[in-house]
Amino acid sequence: MNNNDILRRVNNILHLDNNKIVEIFNLANMKVDTKQIIGWLKEIEDSEYQKLGDHQLAPFLNGLIDFKRGKKEDAPSRSEKRLNNNIIFTKLKIALNLKSDDILEIMTLADYPLRKLELSAFFRKPENKHYRECKDPVLDAFLKGLKNKYCRLL
Repeated sequence: MNNNDILRRVNNILHLDNNKIVEIFNLANMKVDTKQIIGWLKEIEDSEYQKLGDHQLAPFLNGLIDFKRGKKEDAPSRSEKRLNNNIIFTKLKIALNLKSDDILEIMTLADYPLRKLELSAFFRKPENKHYRECKDPVLDAFLKGLKNKYCRLL
């Protein structure tokens, strides 16, 4: 999945405005302005579209964790240079304080049922023999399920 699409979808799911997105980036010590955010949220066909790199999405996801769960004062600043779907999935899980059963329910809402063992494989370290790469359809289904869950709650 492309980073712009992930930002756009998380923005839509959580109903964030541009000022909130700026605040979230600031929590991760990254300064952005609304013009950048507008460019990142545009569709790829739009002339004002700006590509969102891993080095930009990572601070957003880290800031989202701090925004949703509270910033840990003694925690070191973290910002990954490279992201993959497993990292993105993990960061969203942490930010939204989701447990395995919550995620399984969310995946079912997207008509993409998983077993607990399949799910846990996405959150393991890559060196672990049970690690499994999170493919685009899995992350897509998770985001669809989140949208379904949050729309029902509104």
